[in-house]
Amino acid sequence: MSMQSRIEAKLKQALSPERLEVINESHLHAGHHHLESGHQATFDGTGETHFRVRIVAPSFAGMSRVERHRAVNGLLAEELKSGVHALAIEAGAPGEKTRW
Repeated sequence: MSMQSRIEAKLKQALSPERLEVINESHLHAGHHHLESGHQATFDGTGETHFRVRIVAPSFAGMSRVERHRAVNGLLAEELKSGVHALAIEAGAPGEKTRW
């Protein structure tokens, strides 16, 4: 199962979102520098390391932006420890205006 599929499955199961997009943005980071095994390396943009999550879920009603981000990060803690380098989160509750 791909990392993207794992992220989608976990969020669907835990939050029953009305809307969910998980976008692999790894290719946008090609050429960026990072530490790898203690040495400076350049990311080639391949793989599944950078994601954007756009989600609208009823459980986010009444939660602050920080609380929503913490909830998503908590659900995806395993993925963040095992290869996901960056996770951009755009979270809303039903009825809220979103930019996407």
